[in-house]
Amino acid sequence: MRKILIPTMLLAALAGCQAAPGTSQPAAAQANETTSSPATETMASDGTQAVVSHASFEAWVEDFRARARADGIDEATLAAAFDEVRYQPRIIELDRSQPEFVRPIWEYLDIAVSSTRIGQGRAKLSEHAGTAREMERRYGVPREIVTAIWGIESNYGGNFGSFSTIDALATLGYDGRRRDFARGELMAALRILQQGDISRERMQGSWAGAMGHTQFLPSSFERHAVDGDGDGRRDIWGSIPDVMASTANYLAEAGWRSGQPWGVEVVLSDGFDYAQTELSTRLSSQEWAAQGVRPLAGKVLPDFDAASVIAPAGAQGPAFLVGPNYRTILRYNNATSYALAVGTLADGIAGRGLIVQAWPRHEQPLSRSQVREMQRRLNAEGFDTGSPDGVLGPNTRRGLRQYQRSIGQTPDGFATRRLLERLQSEQS
Repeated sequence: MRKILIPTMLLAALAGCQAAPGTSQPAAAQANETTSSPATETMASDGTQAVVSHASFEAWVEDFRARARADGIDEATLAAAFDEVRYQPRIIELDRSQPEFVRPIWEYLDIAVSSTRIGQGRAKLSEHAGTAREMERRYGVPREIVTAIWGIESNYGGNFGSFSTIDALATLGYDGRRRDFARGELMAALRILQQGDISRERMQGSWAGAMGHTQFLPSSFERHAVDGDGDGRRDIWGSIPDVMASTANYLAEAGWRSGQPWGVEVVLSDGFDYAQTELSTRLSSQEWAAQGVRPLAGKVLPDFDAASVIAPAGAQGPAFLVGPNYRTILRYNNATSYALAVGTLADGIAGRGLIVQAWPRHEQPLSRSQVREMQRRLNAEGFDTGSPDGVLGPNTRRGLRQYQRSIGQTPDGFATRRLLERLQSEQS
C-alpha cells in the first residue's frame, strides 16, 4: 500500500478551501504536483511527521462518490472525475500556509497596475473589441472593468493555474481547513462536468479550486457563468466571449450600477475626521463635499447617493471617494487592495489616468506577529481592538485611532512600526 507522509498537524478528523470570486485573493499559477513517488514528505513547523495511508484518501473518495451518486451524479461523470483522482500534498501545504509578512498596498498596486499590464489590457480589449462592446451593452458593466478583472485574476489568461480542479477540491475536502466548503464546491464541479460545459482534463485552475480566466469557483460558475458565444457550453477556460459574458454577468447580478464609476481619487481637508474612512460610513457626494472632500484638479466628484471615503495608508497616502460599484467589486474579491487595483487598472486601460498622490513608501509594513503585538498592547492600554488576530480590521483601526488621539497624533488608524515602537517603549 502506498504511503504519503504529511505533517502531524494535518491529521484532523475528516470533515475547506479558499473562495474566488467572492472572497479569494488573486490567484497565481501553481505547478500541478502529484504523489507519483512512493512517498511524498511535507514537514510541520516543528519537524514532526505522520504517515497517512493513501487508502484513507481513497476510502474518503469512495464515500463521497456514493453521496454524489445519491445526489444525482451519473456513473459516467463519477468515473471521469474519480477513477484517476489524486491527493495533492502541495495543496495542503498552500492551504495551511499564512504568510508572516503582508505586502503593502502600494507594492501590490505596482504589480497589479503596471504599465505592462495596462498595455496588455488595451491590446486585449482591442483584439476582442466587438465582444467587449456587446457584453457591455448586454450587462451594463464597462468593458474596462471586465478586462481589468481578467488581467488581475490571470494576467489575461497567462496563468490561471494548472491544478486539476477535481484533484484540488477532493484534496481540500479530505484534508483542508474548510472541508465542508470544499466538499460543496466539489459537488458543484461534478454537476458542471455532468452538464458537459467542460471536460475533467480541461477543468483546471488554482490550488484553491478557482477556475479559468477570471477564477470562478464551481458554485459561482453554476450561478453566474454564461454561454457568450452561443455554442451551448459555458467555457471560461477557452472562450473569451464566455469569459467576458460570465464576468460581466457576475458583476451585474452583484449589483453593478450602469453609468456610475467605481470611485475617484480625492483630497481631504485639514482636520478631516479619519474615523469616517470606513466602508460602513456612507454619505452622499454632496455631504462629503460639505466636509471638504474635493476631487483632484480637473476632476469632478461623482454623484453618489451612498459613498464612502477610504484612505488605505491614512493621512500619509491617497484618499478615494468610492461608490456602490466599488462595493460590487468587493463582492468579487473582498480586499481593499484588489478592488482598488481593479478600478485603477480599468482607469488606466481607458486612459483616465492613475493614482496621483504619493504612497508612504518609507513606511515598513507590520508583520502579522507585529500586528498581534500591537493589538495586545493597545488592549492593555484600554484601547479595545478585540481578540488579537494579526489582521488590521475595523476594530484594530478604531482602537489605534483612539491611541493616536491620546498622544496628539492624527487619528488615521494607519499602523506603523513607529507606533508599535512607541507602545513598546511605554510598556517596557
